[in-house]
Amino acid sequence: MTGTLITVAPTGAESRKADVPALPVTLAELVATAKECEALGASIVHVHIRDDDARPTLNQARLRATVAALRESTGLIVQLSSGGSVHDPESDRLAVIDAGPEMASCTMGTVNFGDDVFMNRWEFIVGLHDRMRERGVVPEYEIFDLGQLTSLERLLDRHGLPFGGHVHVDLVMGVPGGMPGTAAAVVACERVIRDLPAGTTFSATGIGRSTLPVMLASLAAGGHLRVGMEDTLTYAKGRPVDSNMQLVARAVGFAQLAQRPPLTPAQARDLLGVPPR
Repeated sequence: MTGTLITVAPTGAESRKADVPALPVTLAELVATAKECEALGASIVHVHIRDDDARPTLNQARLRATVAALRESTGLIVQLSSGGSVHDPESDRLAVIDAGPEMASCTMGTVNFGDDVFMNRWEFIVGLHDRMRERGVVPEYEIFDLGQLTSLERLLDRHGLPFGGHVHVDLVMGVPGGMPGTAAAVVACERVIRDLPAGTTFSATGIGRSTLPVMLASLAAGGHLRVGMEDTLTYAKGRPVDSNMQLVARAVGFAQLAQRPPLTPAQARDLLGVPPR
């Protein structure tokens, strides 16, 4: 792998705007953030949206407006989260695909998420996988624990390859209740990923203080990067993150040091099987 796919996850569903003023929660803030992150080297934007009170929502009209605005204003691959928040019903999460994203997340199992439970039943996973293929949406399979990679292998064996034919996973590491955000965990996952279809790629996300070790380990193992204020709000010990651009710039710097410069959105489309605009 000669380049690095950099995904920015700017908002998430957990942090409150009142606690994190720099969090982009309006459509205008999200579009401005996406444009700046693309200029720095990001090629995918992983999107959660908020309502007028800055609360997480899966409102279909807002999702459609967000996808349209990001497509009009940037060349980034627009990836919607089908996870929403841990409280969203399955029907709303499935309907995310109807908003017309180019990619969407598909979490491969249930996981304890701090004090909550992020529920992903097998039937729901299969339904999401099939709906994305029918609608021409490329999935990113989100993996919160090692066994979920085996579940992904089972899914692909029984229900076929995703739209576009390429398999890409994101290792979400360091969530309380999931796998740790360590170099050893990245290596363990990379070994299991070898059992997936030839050419499978992976990115890795380190939550909170695991951001740096996961980022460095992923680059060393041939993986890609996801960064953003969804995943970490601290740039260094005692130093809050100023913006998503700050996190993307650091990821770009590490990728260049590894002699794997950031992929452009067009290159990312070729890699992932996302149709060109």
